[in-house]
Amino acid sequence: MSNLDRQATLSVCGGRGFVVAEPVRELLSPRHVKLGESTEVRRLLPNLGRRMVGAWAFVDHYGPDDIADEPGMQVPPHPHMGLQTVSWLHDGEVLHRDSLGSLQTVRPRELGLMTSGRAISHSEESPRPHARLLHGAQLWVALPDAHRDVDPHFQHHADLPEVTAPGLTATVILGTLDGTTSPGTTYTPLVGADLTLTPGTDARLPLDPDFEYAVLAMSGEAKVDGVPVPAGSMLYLGCGRTELPIRTDSAAGLMLLGGEPFEEEIVMWWNFIGRSHEEIEAARKDWMEGPRFGEVTGYDGTRLPAPELPPVALKPRGRVR
Repeated sequence: MSNLDRQATLSVCGGRGFVVAEPVRELLSPRHVKLGESTEVRRLLPNLGRRMVGAWAFVDHYGPDDIADEPGMQVPPHPHMGLQTVSWLHDGEVLHRDSLGSLQTVRPRELGLMTSGRAISHSEESPRPHARLLHGAQLWVALPDAHRDVDPHFQHHADLPEVTAPGLTATVILGTLDGTTSPGTTYTPLVGADLTLTPGTDARLPLDPDFEYAVLAMSGEAKVDGVPVPAGSMLYLGCGRTELPIRTDSAAGLMLLGGEPFEEEIVMWWNFIGRSHEEIEAARKDWMEGPRFGEVTGYDGTRLPAPELPPVALKPRGRVR
């Protein structure tokens, strides 16, 4: 999914200066962003004061939206570099096309994983006809320097492994949870899991104390380490935990995101992750003028132009806690 913000700003993310090295409970409120004509997303990362969770660098939550009489998701061809996109649905379908020639419909609880590497472009749209409801999350994973120029590729995994406990089913989207590993390719130690909770669940999820974690509430309301987390919000948990208490009185859906703190400082702007203002500037020029990002065929519409890039490089700013 694209960042369609026409006033996109440069953000310096990553680095140990932003990591909380102990357990905390920071409830993050979303910023509402329009995505095309009929879809509004709640942006949880990057967030004021919280830029990344492990290698997870971008999180949008959308829906559930009634799109029966709407076009639904319509994201024109746009570029990516230096990251992986993770498409995750609870309701609806999204048709993915990319400059490698991939054409794939992603359905609920299926993993659509696109690794941009040095350069790729893609589009995303609700199929015609499409289901009445659209509900899901779009996430980005930053690629470390050693792998950010990897060959671009797309993976689709319809069957993902699960971890179960009384009242809880955890689908492992990426990485490893409680010894169970997703087939999706990763380049840093991390985890992404979809948690389905039945009414009356009282569970403790095993965690890695070296990871930092956050929980995104997709639906319902659960108490995570005693904190109520309403749908559409995210609770940042810091590091140093070996388990996570989760309780709910009603059905709820959560996403657990975590990973080793991302050591490198990155520069994120629009749909690019790089290491310098100059690198971002070159990528924008390549998208507007050159063949680097390839062409997406079959999308009914024109590709997305890049917004104007701020002329002054952003100075890194860290904080130690």
